[in-house]
Amino acid sequence: MKHITFLPLTTLILATLLFSACGNSTKDPASELASLKDEKSKIEAKIADLEKQVGPTQPAAQRVKTVGLTEVNSATFRHYIDLQGRVDAKDNVPVTSKVPGVLTRILVKNGDNVRKGQLLAQQDNSVLAKSLSELELQLRTAEDVYNRQKGLWDQKVGTEMQYIQAKSQKEAAEQRIVTLKEQLGQSYIYAPIGGTVDVVIMKIGQAISPGMPLCNILNMSSLKVQGEVTEAYASKVHLGDQVVVSFPDLDKEITTKVTYVSKSINPTTRTFSVECMLPAGKDYRANMVAVLKIVDYQSANAVTIPVNLIQTDETGEFVLIAEKTGEKTGMAKKVPVTTGGNYGGNVEVKSGLKKGDFVISTGFQEINSGETIAF
Repeated sequence: MKHITFLPLTTLILATLLFSACGNSTKDPASELASLKDEKSKIEAKIADLEKQVGPTQPAAQRVKTVGLTEVNSATFRHYIDLQGRVDAKDNVPVTSKVPGVLTRILVKNGDNVRKGQLLAQQDNSVLAKSLSELELQLRTAEDVYNRQKGLWDQKVGTEMQYIQAKSQKEAAEQRIVTLKEQLGQSYIYAPIGGTVDVVIMKIGQAISPGMPLCNILNMSSLKVQGEVTEAYASKVHLGDQVVVSFPDLDKEITTKVTYVSKSINPTTRTFSVECMLPAGKDYRANMVAVLKIVDYQSANAVTIPVNLIQTDETGEFVLIAEKTGEKTGMAKKVPVTTGGNYGGNVEVKSGLKKGDFVISTGFQEINSGETIAF
């Protein structure tokens, strides 16, 4: 509808009088007054006629601001400690030699499944084998001397010293053979655990020594995730705490529990180690990146809202809620709140809000408490 704006009556009259005065400056005052009264009557009649057509003039309507609302609900609120970890086998053992030597045989390759005690490699033991043959020959001689000397001693022939010396020589040879066989056995490298051979490092002909790994053996049926937690959370992480573990490379997430918490702080990194067990799975790989979220706080039926809805003034924290006065209208109201922890963009509201309240979530920056709103 086209709006018509009326000038006040006195303004119209004055304008008319001025116009008439300018155009009739030659008339006498009595005639001019009569003319103006006639014009006034016509103008008042015209105004009355127009008011009947459009109705009485209305005051300008109050401006109503449109906002968005979010209904307050209650749910379990959890706060997590975030850290990066890695997958490891519970049994991840490097296979090493007990004695230095040169590898003459390697009997496994990457990916082979082996059992505990299975022969994996052999070192050069030719010198030890020759020494063993010599000792065995010496032992046969010592045994022959001993048997002869024992027979004479049983017949009271010879001296006791001769008998004792023969016996000692035989027993010493036997002991040297036992020792040499142990050394010979150490030239063979056996699997310390059962599992999968991972990364055979050495090659035939290379020298190996104690502490130098031939390969690693992983038992992938028993996996764990390890991580380092900053010292600040030392009093908040305990055995049995719930952990959400996600694997970015697998697009996978599981829930497990903390199974180990280190009792010492690393003096260099000021962190302590935590571990949690993983279910067996063919997709897992040793040293795979994992993201751990350890639950250090939990509250059931907590009232939570987005943290960006919290405002602050000189009295403290508050939010604006909508008190409905109609189906789509209401009034903004300032409500002081007490907040707790926040995580993932949400904050726990410990007091001030209840389930069913409607928090103004969009447009709240442009309104004040007490203003009329639409939604």
